[in-house]
Amino acid sequence: MSLLEIENQLKAFESEAIEAFQSVSDLKELENLRQKYLGKKGTLKTFQKGMGQLDQSERPKLGQLTNGVQERLENALTRRKDDLFEEELLARLEGEKIDVTLPGSCTGIGHIHPLSQITEEIIQIFYSMGFTVADGPEIETDYYNFDALNTPDNHPARDEQDTFYTNVGPKVLLRSQTSTVQIRVMEDKKPPLRIISPGRVYRNEEINARKYPLFHQVEGLLIDKDVSFGQLKGTLTAFIQALFQKPVKTRFRPDFFPFTEPSAELDSQCLFCMGAGCRTCGNRGWLELLGCGMVDPNVLQGVGIDPEEWSGFAFGMGVERLAMLKYGINDIRYFFNNDMRFLKQF
Repeated sequence: MSLLEIENQLKAFESEAIEAFQSVSDLKELENLRQKYLGKKGTLKTFQKGMGQLDQSERPKLGQLTNGVQERLENALTRRKDDLFEEELLARLEGEKIDVTLPGSCTGIGHIHPLSQITEEIIQIFYSMGFTVADGPEIETDYYNFDALNTPDNHPARDEQDTFYTNVGPKVLLRSQTSTVQIRVMEDKKPPLRIISPGRVYRNEEINARKYPLFHQVEGLLIDKDVSFGQLKGTLTAFIQALFQKPVKTRFRPDFFPFTEPSAELDSQCLFCMGAGCRTCGNRGWLELLGCGMVDPNVLQGVGIDPEEWSGFAFGMGVERLAMLKYGINDIRYFFNNDMRFLKQF
């Protein structure tokens, strides 16, 4: 085949390709045509491979012809691609037109979680009694979680069935009580002291309506001279009445905690039946609210405080339990399920 014949075929090929580009209606079809005419196995490559059939003197001329055709086709392809993109964009804008006169969609305003809400109430009540807030780490050593709190090695709370130990180290764990903060404060500051320590704690509990492996505590500590058991009861009674806004009676029941001596559970008159007996209190007329007691002298000695000169009391309460009583909630899991039907009530 002569160079003239190839040149005529190239002209016909170029006209055919440009016409095909102009007639295409979408970008996907245009890409198919690009592969057909300009791809690695396309028609133009066939012409370029035909150079071997020409004389050596004619090959540069064919190369110039095919390069020119390729450049013009690529330009035509780019122009058509831009036109199709513009057409598709205009069609989308027309179809997805926004009516700016329509009212906007509102985003709901969040509010304080019930646990945060009641924690803040507790803090404000104790603020009014002269207590300050102290904080500490949630990942602790067993010294602060057990040893410094007068808890012996054989105590069941040290068992892995009760406490979450970590792989950070053999004696590193998730704190099971915020009493750890009390030890850190007593190590760092000299008495008199009056603090509360709200925060998250972790225990290896089976999940049910009353228990959860993560919950919140507020623990309190008062160290001063001549502190009495009566002051402890008076402080906690005033707190309970302020929190529930009812003039309820309270009582102590003997109990045992390693870090207090003597120790007690504080009960209040049932907040629902006021002592008459109901389903909530099991017809006893009383509700168990929190644990408390006088700080054990061994604990004071361990942090360098002379128990002959100073004494004090400590108490600890579960925030979820108080919230369940205050708001009439019968399942602790509601606090952690993020169900908006529940949360919107507060």
